[in-house]
Amino acid sequence: MAKVFIYPATSLILSDLVARFGHKPLGTALSIRERIQTAGLDSPPLQMTPDDAKKGLKWAAVEVPSGVRGRMSLFGPLIDQAEAAIIVNNPDFAFGCMGCARTDELVEFLVKQKNIPILELSYPADEDEGIIFVRKVRDFLTSLGGNS
Repeated sequence: MAKVFIYPATSLILSDLVARFGHKPLGTALSIRERIQTAGLDSPPLQMTPDDAKKGLKWAAVEVPSGVRGRMSLFGPLIDQAEAAIIVNNPDFAFGCMGCARTDELVEFLVKQKNIPILELSYPADEDEGIIFVRKVRDFLTSLGGNS
């Protein structure tokens, strides 16, 4: 079983596919859920705390906007654990909200620096491309081992 980082990290579709093929999806859905349900955080969906920007300094420089550092406090630990990754370029907004182009660039850079197996796909535009998309994800996950 491989730990597979998914990006957009909020994609429940990718999380489900990764889990169905016997791997552990690394996405932010559970982290965000914990933040929303934790007492003491004000104004959901703005669940950032002052410490999040500080934690993000491990993955982003101090000159980087605090929003990027805050996002990296969620994504960074997942990238550190990743043994493989699936990155979907130009996703539809409904596929998983990410919010920041600079964070996207930094996440993709850090994932590629790890030298792990990566599947990069474009978001499908129609049903036929969707079938090919799922087939490529299936083939990639099968190549990692796990359930087939």
